[in-house]
Amino acid sequence: MRLSAPIYQLKRKARLLSREARIPLNEALNRIAAQEGFAGWSLLVSRVSVSVPAGKMFARLSPGDLVLVGARPGHGKTLMSLELALEAMKSGNRAMFFTLEYVEKDVLDRLRAIGVERVDFDGLFELDNSDDISADYIVRKLAGAPRGSLAVIDYLQLLDQKREKPELMDQVRTLQAFARASGLIFVFISQIDRSYDPLTKPFPDLEDVRLPNPLDLTLFSKTCFLNNGEVQFRAVG
Repeated sequence: MRLSAPIYQLKRKARLLSREARIPLNEALNRIAAQEGFAGWSLLVSRVSVSVPAGKMFARLSPGDLVLVGARPGHGKTLMSLELALEAMKSGNRAMFFTLEYVEKDVLDRLRAIGVERVDFDGLFELDNSDDISADYIVRKLAGAPRGSLAVIDYLQLLDQKREKPELMDQVRTLQAFARASGLIFVFISQIDRSYDPLTKPFPDLEDVRLPNPLDLTLFSKTCFLNNGEVQFRAVG
């Protein structure tokens, strides 16, 4: 579907609407999306351009990869991660979605936004939104998962939100070692710091990842950053 204006102009229009109507920005974005014929802003971003490279990106992933998917809110990072899970399932692999952010309905609604129903891949897709999610929990849940399975973690910064959990660095190292030993692929959804300025550079990068606690970002083997409906995918190092 062709938009009436580039995404960055639509976002500017939404910000103006947010100020004038005194409504939250996400509500303004959804109103603009509705004017463009979409049910929501995330769906607009996904359908216009974000979904296009998912197949090509998945083809460049290898067992043992840790992929960081980062973007500011509303730019499609959750949908992109679900697109990668979909590509894994299309290849006959299992896909898991571990979330500390969403309830089941939220995830299923986002799957529908990319044209997928859970029953379409019965037995291949698993959703887990337990409050106990951590690296050790994920390792236990995925013990015995077939090589090539893909797991999405939503999201990176929430892994160590509870004091009783190991530090973020230790958890990512645990998952890196597990991925390499088992041949799984981990996709981490990540927040981007508010200081990121798209006028300064077109995409956020590792320097813009919001880190409440120390983390060696070279533990990730590949990154995918999104901004204004465009995607930048590259290997780390």
